[in-house]
Amino acid sequence: MKNRLPRVPSKYRPRLTRRGRLVLIAGAVVAVATAVLVPLLLTGEPPAGEKKTVSLLVPEGRRATQVYASVDEVLDVAPGTTEKAATATRLELPGAARRNPEGYLFPATYPVEAGATPGGLLGYMVDTAQERFGADRVTAGARRNGVSVYQTVTIASIVQAEADTPADMGRVARVVHNRLARDMPLQMDSTLNYALNRSTLDTTHSDTKTASPYNTYESRGLPPTPIGNPGEEAMNAAINPPRGDWLYFVTVAAGDTRFTADYAEHQRNVAEFNANRSAAED
Repeated sequence: MKNRLPRVPSKYRPRLTRRGRLVLIAGAVVAVATAVLVPLLLTGEPPAGEKKTVSLLVPEGRRATQVYASVDEVLDVAPGTTEKAATATRLELPGAARRNPEGYLFPATYPVEAGATPGGLLGYMVDTAQERFGADRVTAGARRNGVSVYQTVTIASIVQAEADTPADMGRVARVVHNRLARDMPLQMDSTLNYALNRSTLDTTHSDTKTASPYNTYESRGLPPTPIGNPGEEAMNAAINPPRGDWLYFVTVAAGDTRFTADYAEHQRNVAEFNANRSAAED
């Protein structure tokens, strides 16, 4: 019998995806939390008389496909151009990534001048991620947790998608580590959403039967790649999760995520979530 999270009576399953939050400061777009401002990117001389600088915002948790679309738009190139560049450009990725930059397109606000290319911009994102994720503290943290740095980036991407608040990130990471240690399937809706190329709180029983290595209801262990591009808060949570025996969590209401090691308690929390959801729909 699978050690499965309890079924929600309705078609809904309780998950909230933390989005990159944006603010406007002095007319410039910046990402709140871990996003950083990186230097101007120029891969060639801009056309004479053109010095305009635009900003590319990559919020925490964006998937590679979403980043590609944003680069296409900012550089005013045909849709699909950046995705092609991602495979054509030799990006400095770890071997485990197998040339897939998912997880290594570092969240930041990138000022981009005329003359920048998709490959050059992706390369800068990857180089920034390698610098941040290759730090000694990350390497040491991954080793301490018995996983590789690449696996730590994958864990961080799940934490980024699953945590309702920054304060929850460490406990979500602990749930992931605890389940891996027990050889329990992770059963994360965020990985299933990645497999189905969607973002939703609604997961049906048939969804959990999807044939995909990203379906962590059926496949044990981590998915084969990160499921998005995590920021530094999520990485910090992945390498330094707090101590705890938690195996289950559910966001009962905004800002109220319940963590527990007790299955019966978790079922009660799920019932409260369902009651709240039903009341909101009435």
